[in-house]
Amino acid sequence: MSREEERRRRAEEAPIVGGLPDVPGIGAAMRLTPALGQHLRGLADALLVDDFPGASLDRAEREMLATAVSAANDCFFCMDSHAAHAGALLERSGDTGRALLLDELHAGSSNGFDAKMQALLHVARTVRRAPRELTSADVAEARSAGASDADVQLAVLIAAAFSMYNRMVDGFRARTAPTVDAYRARAEEIAANGYAAPSTGAPAR
Repeated sequence: MSREEERRRRAEEAPIVGGLPDVPGIGAAMRLTPALGQHLRGLADALLVDDFPGASLDRAEREMLATAVSAANDCFFCMDSHAAHAGALLERSGDTGRALLLDELHAGSSNGFDAKMQALLHVARTVRRAPRELTSADVAEARSAGASDADVQLAVLIAAAFSMYNRMVDGFRARTAPTVDAYRARAEEIAANGYAAPSTGAPAR
């Protein structure tokens, strides 16, 4: 089954947990209680939007790490929405060339990325799969490719956080969109304002 066919199949699924808010994806968890929404959005801003002391990763690169982890976890809502967020950020910066690499992340590949991002993608995917398998050699390789300690910290934190988000979404079987186009409007909002800003009604986050 192709990715497109699987995406459409999942869009037809109904949540398997009762009492969820009638919103897609991680929004179903965020709206269970005001405090939960505040903390989940705040964590997303802390890892993907806010300044992180010592980090050289830009916002689009952080979103790419989130996309890669979500793709490895086979969470369609999160990989599609965060790829859209990365794409919106790259479009705002005029860096459309890197947007072509987003399909590589969906496929579990690092082809086309520079050495620093390849090393950080390896760190994130390793932590996602089996965190104890991350080695000092993996960290040293990222450092030698130009990553700072803070960049590696972000890769570990994003991998851990998005594995949690992915499991919330798919554990609920929260609704997901049949096409990636559904995430574009909210992606523009997040590119402009981050995650804590209220949605105007678009289906992502």
